[in-house]
Amino acid sequence: MKILIIEDEQGLRESIEEYFSEAGNICESVSSYQDAIARVNLYRYDCIILDITLPGGSGIDILKNLKERNHTDGVLIISAKNSLDDKLEGLDLGADDYLVKPFHLSELRARVSAIIRRKSFSGNNLLQFNELSIDLLAKAVKVNDHQVKLTRKEYALLLYFIANKGKVVSKNAIAEHLWGDGIDMANNFDFIYSHIKNLRKKLLEAGSHDYIQASYGMGYKFTDQ
Repeated sequence: MKILIIEDEQGLRESIEEYFSEAGNICESVSSYQDAIARVNLYRYDCIILDITLPGGSGIDILKNLKERNHTDGVLIISAKNSLDDKLEGLDLGADDYLVKPFHLSELRARVSAIIRRKSFSGNNLLQFNELSIDLLAKAVKVNDHQVKLTRKEYALLLYFIANKGKVVSKNAIAEHLWGDGIDMANNFDFIYSHIKNLRKKLLEAGSHDYIQASYGMGYKFTDQ
């Protein structure tokens, strides 16, 4: 998962970032309205954890900006305000969930995971693509009944392909999704080819068909056609 944390309280922001990063997610964070607007207009995320009260502006205006630009990032509002009006406004504007502070990080994780499942995988915990099956809770991949051991990046890459099956995804989009905006500093994308090569090899050795197709000059496509 690629997550953006928009939260001005340093201790909470760092705790959330550390918690999700330790689980293998790509996490980025900002603490002000201006930095948040710049980030959401440049990059896409599986889920944005959004505080309403920020220095320089409102999280509600960030949500409006996302919807005006037709961005489909998942949004979970976190707020110290247990106000029905704030909650309804956020949900009416297109937020996927609303969580009142203080909260347990385990509940935050469960809600973020639920948002991503709903938006990318129709709410399912078990994904099935022909002979491939993926248990999202256990992070386990099988080809028929054969377990496939993937690295974190390979697993994230497979999920990204399945979430975008039938679409050509560029090398830049893959790199940004798996490594975050720091990838802008990369000189080339040879490492993407290596991860795709390893993922394809492991799936084929387990008995899978070859679903990963190169679209030369554009990127890659996951398809059975």
